[in-house]
Amino acid sequence: MSAQNSAGIQTLLDAEREAQKILENLSDRTKRVKDARAEAQKEIDEYRKEKEEEFKKFEKEHSSGNKKAEEDASRDADSKMAEIKEAGSRSGDKIVEDLLRVVMDVKPEVPDRVNAPPAA
Repeated sequence: MSAQNSAGIQTLLDAEREAQKILENLSDRTKRVKDARAEAQKEIDEYRKEKEEEFKKFEKEHSSGNKKAEEDASRDADSKMAEIKEAGSRSGDKIVEDLLRVVMDVKPEVPDRVNAPPAA
């Protein structure tokens, strides 16, 4: 019986060693998966940073033309406003007088079609 017990114990020890190897392999595999995931995330972050820098560079290159156009338009608008203000200050009083005269001096006239005989 002791040979049987010894063989049974040896079988159990062998099974335990085999289970230990399987667990070590699983643990190594899990570690490799975690490392691969971390490396992939690192590559993704680097790629994202690179693309963001490219976009900022592109945006900077192409927005400079817009700024120039905005400045030109603003300058043109300012000069036109200055012209309008100057014209207003130069002839504003006369325009106001003319408007008041036209509004206050009402001269009612009957339109020609009211006096015309009806068409037969």
